[in-house]
Amino acid sequence: MPLDQSFVGRSYPPTAPYEVGREKIREFAEAVGDANPAYTDPEAAKAQGHPDVIAPPTFVFAIAFRAAGKVIEDPQLGLDYSRVVHGDQKFAYSRPVRAGDRLSVTSTIESIRSMAGNDIMDVRGEVHDEAGEHVVTTIIKLVARAAEEG
Repeated sequence: MPLDQSFVGRSYPPTAPYEVGREKIREFAEAVGDANPAYTDPEAAKAQGHPDVIAPPTFVFAIAFRAAGKVIEDPQLGLDYSRVVHGDQKFAYSRPVRAGDRLSVTSTIESIRSMAGNDIMDVRGEVHDEAGEHVVTTIIKLVARAAEEG
């Protein structure tokens, strides 16, 4: 059964703050193979105009995806997560994520559509710091594959 279109526009409460640590940023940068010194060296980051090390652009995905879990786990939505694949990811930054940031994410169902029996849902995550300032908007595209005919 297709996902209910009436869920488009539904927002979920903000997540508890996630504190971004230097070590997490370093580990992530190493894992993705990005040697930009602004990700690991506070002095290099300061030389680039940042108050501390910054995170690679895709770092915030883990925080946003965890927040999207509130959408995924909503029993009223009826999403069968065992059939879901990650379709796409987009980021629109106001500023880089920095070590020491305490970030909260508010998730909203941006769109739901059906195509070839698959449900495609975009979940927007608005990421703000502790002062309430916008840091980044994420869009996570989830594809719930059609049940196989048996």
